[in-house]
Amino acid sequence: MGEKESETAPIWGRTRQSENNNIHPMDVESSALSEQHRSQNRSRGSSYEERGRGVKEFRSWFSWLIPCFVIANVVVFVITMYVNNCPKKSGDCFAGFLGRFSFQSTRENPLLGPSSLTLRTMGGLDVKKVVEGDEGWRLLSCNWLHGGVVHLLVNMLTLLFIGMRMEREFGFIRIGLLYLISGFGGSILSALFLRSNISVGASGAVFGLLGGMLSEIFINWTIYTNKTKLFKEGTITVKMVALSASHCSTSKFSRTWQLDKRFFTNSPLGYFINLGLGVLPGVDNFAHIGGFATGFLLGFVLLIRPHYGWINQRSDPAAKPHKYNICQAILWTVSLLLLLGWFIAGLISLFNNVDGNKHCSWCHYLSCVPTSRWSCNREPASCTTTQLGNQLSMTCLRNGKSGSYILANPSDSRINSLCVQLCR
Repeated sequence: MGEKESETAPIWGRTRQSENNNIHPMDVESSALSEQHRSQNRSRGSSYEERGRGVKEFRSWFSWLIPCFVIANVVVFVITMYVNNCPKKSGDCFAGFLGRFSFQSTRENPLLGPSSLTLRTMGGLDVKKVVEGDEGWRLLSCNWLHGGVVHLLVNMLTLLFIGMRMEREFGFIRIGLLYLISGFGGSILSALFLRSNISVGASGAVFGLLGGMLSEIFINWTIYTNKTKLFKEGTITVKMVALSASHCSTSKFSRTWQLDKRFFTNSPLGYFINLGLGVLPGVDNFAHIGGFATGFLLGFVLLIRPHYGWINQRSDPAAKPHKYNICQAILWTVSLLLLLGWFIAGLISLFNNVDGNKHCSWCHYLSCVPTSRWSCNREPASCTTTQLGNQLSMTCLRNGKSGSYILANPSDSRINSLCVQLCR
């Protein structure tokens, strides 16, 4: 009996298994294919990541150039304040305990910085000196000067926040060129429309980074559309290389960005808010617009990456896809031509002393919109002065206001400071 049980037990077990499972050849094949698809889906991201790591365009960089730019801007500002020397040249200073580094009166410069005369001396964008004095270098030097501590702080924080992450993604060469060329483009547009005032600041270059960040999304869109998954909660998860002011990542493929619809609305909204602030008086929105437009076009040229199909198939010996698709090639070519055309036309117009306002009667509203609370008169302060003994009499030619001051042998900087205050 023991032998029978031992003989029939395996047979019973196999019979029961057959009755319960009812496995058919088609079921086995379907199950295998389903498992294969699931395995491919699980490995697709990692496979793409591994392939992406082997492409030089996806190399991870150490950010050092943008911090150097920030340090350079701060050093230049300190040197500017040293040259300004408010206690000696003006007398009416704010934060006098800083000594030589004290600021001009807030009535003259509410941004806590030097006088306009000092900014002009240090290389501020003065169209008359650029055109008539052959000082074209001011188109570059003005991007390293700032009107005050507030101006410097806002620009440098934005530059650090955006620039460092872009440098990690695209490297110091491309981001450095994007920053410098965008600042140059902003200076050209500013010089064509702001003919009388001095313009300084890195805002045009910073807006160029924003423009490049936006165009990079367009030209590398295949990478993002093929890396999108929709979860049940409705949250879109995208492995992205693009950066935004509200969502940032420092790795290429190792992290996943969870984005909702606000990502696609907040970034453009941020651009329009920053450009909208440029319509306030005292803000050079032409530098913002010129820098943004230059950076937008330059982003198509400098920040292009291989499309998804090439990365996904480049290890396949049978497939020989082009590194860039036709849309990328068209965007790259058109942007480069537009960029070259803009620089050639802009520089020729500038050095031929063309006033952009005469060819565009409404363009001045892009930089300042007059209201009952402020005026958009950008004419520089100009005054007539009369010195009788220790008494200085001054009249502003712009608004007709007059003032008398007890001053013996005032310096040019002091007279300019009083004139600016009188003409406000």
